[in-house]
Amino acid sequence: MVYTQALGFGKGMTVFSEEDRIVEFMRKFVHQITSSSKKGIHDRSLETSCESTEAIKSSSVEWLDSSLSMEDCVEEALQLELAKQIELCLSDAKTTRLHCQELLLPQRLTGRVARDIMVSSADEPCGLRGALVHVVLETKGALQPLGCVTPDRSVTPTFELTVVLKAHPESWVALKNLFAADKVLRLRPSYRLVKRKLYSSASPVIHDFD
Repeated sequence: MVYTQALGFGKGMTVFSEEDRIVEFMRKFVHQITSSSKKGIHDRSLETSCESTEAIKSSSVEWLDSSLSMEDCVEEALQLELAKQIELCLSDAKTTRLHCQELLLPQRLTGRVARDIMVSSADEPCGLRGALVHVVLETKGALQPLGCVTPDRSVTPTFELTVVLKAHPESWVALKNLFAADKVLRLRPSYRLVKRKLYSSASPVIHDFD
């Protein structure tokens, strides 16, 4: 298993650093795209955004395929932005809740989580915009909240998704002392996604991913 150093002390991120410039570009128009139905954005404006994306993505062909349709382009932008928000959530939790010097993530972990969140949101009335995402860490059966991600703060959430990340077994000893500032915490590639509809009596839906 290949790990990427998610963070030393401070706010800097190294996960997905190759794609950061793409995410920053996407951030400028992704909200406009997701709100297109209520703002009456024309198809041509979306095409222009997608064409602009094509111009800057050429150096990152592994992430964005040049054959993407307009719809795929928008979906890819949303996934990149969501992955970035999850990374920032983990960045804050590293020092405020986990109190560790380094947090190591399996490569592409946040990208996988973002993709599965989007799949789980696809059948919702507002899609991803109606989600409230909780990020927690499971250690020996106990759950520790790490933070929340709200894809669109202008929309009242209609469902909750809880991302349950799992600490590597070798990290459990270090977790006994949450104030050991020099400890290194590694996450496993597997995680759980729990979906609960708000304003509904339906039972939560649980998916485990390896």
